Amino acid sequence: MSSPVSDQLFARALQLIPGGVNSPVRAFRSVGGAPFFTRSAQGATLTTADGRELIDFVCTWGPAIHGHNHPVIKAAIAAALENGTSFGTPNPYEVEMAGLIVRFVPSIKKVRMCNSGTEATMSAIRLARGFTRRDKIIKFSGCYHGHSDSLLIKAGSGALTHGHPDSAGVPASFARETIVLPYNDRAALDAAFAANPDEIACVILEPYCGNVGFIMPDAGYLAYVREITAKHDTVLIFDEVMTGFRIARGGVQERENIVPDLTCLGKIIGGGLPVGAFGGRADIMDLLAPLGPVYQAGTLSGNPLAMAAGIAGLKLLEETDPYERLDTLGRRLRDAVLVAARAKGIPVQVPQCGSMFSIFFTDTPVRDYDTALKGDARLFVRFFRAALDGGVYLAPSAYEAGFLSTAHKDDVIDRSCEILSKAISGL
Repeated sequence: MSSPVSDQLFARALQLIPGGVNSPVRAFRSVGGAPFFTRSAQGATLTTADGRELIDFVCTWGPAIHGHNHPVIKAAIAAALENGTSFGTPNPYEVEMAGLIVRFVPSIKKVRMCNSGTEATMSAIRLARGFTRRDKIIKFSGCYHGHSDSLLIKAGSGALTHGHPDSAGVPASFARETIVLPYNDRAALDAAFAANPDEIACVILEPYCGNVGFIMPDAGYLAYVREITAKHDTVLIFDEVMTGFRIARGGVQERENIVPDLTCLGKIIGGGLPVGAFGGRADIMDLLAPLGPVYQAGTLSGNPLAMAAGIAGLKLLEETDPYERLDTLGRRLRDAVLVAARAKGIPVQVPQCGSMFSIFFTDTPVRDYDTALKGDARLFVRFFRAALDGGVYLAPSAYEAGFLSTAHKDDVIDRSCEILSKAISGL
């Protein structure tokens, strides 16, 4: 794919920005070549700086469930902008957003806004430690909860993509307080609690993993996590930054009928603008300053533009209830890949639920970090490149989830299935 304008931009960016990007996975390091730069986006399509249109299955890494530049969200931002960009005081949008979140996610009785998913998970863990007066936390291999120190231990997302699931700069003393377990392994969870009695403040997990590729829990696994955390008076934190309002209006917890103690949110509730939130049981949330001793703050938290965009996006979900249709589209995409791979004799796994999916080139069912790594990453690179040349943009990593939006109409899906099938047939 010839991209002279993008290539020039990237060459200049390399002189000014570490790695030429402001988030590592954008650098295309794991798929080779220089990244393209996006000039504009509309609906299900990105337009590159070189004027090429691409069908987008990254969707801003999740937020764009209504597609890009949706007129209702755009109008909401414009209306809010008329009154200013930031006030440094409470604003009415914050209250409306809180009301929508509490109504859509029954486990959340009170919610605090922040500016990113990283802030949400970092703050939720601090709150869990303050509530339990314990220090240790449990996370799971390949689950990515942002880039705060306690959580960059066997992380997914860009850390895994670049072959560095841990980060330099994280003190060993911090890492010792983080217990990392394999996802979908009940025995490992039992052993961790037995080895650390009355020491574990919280268990944090992506209930459906999205940062080591898309991985579903085994039947009954999430219920067991809820059972064992309740037994040990440990706070259960669902990181639904990615899955919240996307897998279902109430997130994975609605679909699986699980009630976590705290939930982290982001992505969709910003309507494309930076945002995060965490919420849950009122007795835990009331430990936050100014009511309690757990400090958390943010000058731009509850920013009126982000709140207005997010409110518009959530209301659209309520009005249109797109989840059954999104699942139908996801299954069509999944089945096209499976049929093409079967015809070519290429082993592939395509876990999919609703508007999320992944493509792993392996004959081993993917259920955790280790089985995700069994996928043929080199084959994925060839597939990614062929899809991109054909006009479909997938995540530039073998270990990231893909996303659909309501803007992916039937004709777009048909065209995408054709391009992806052709990409596989050429492997």
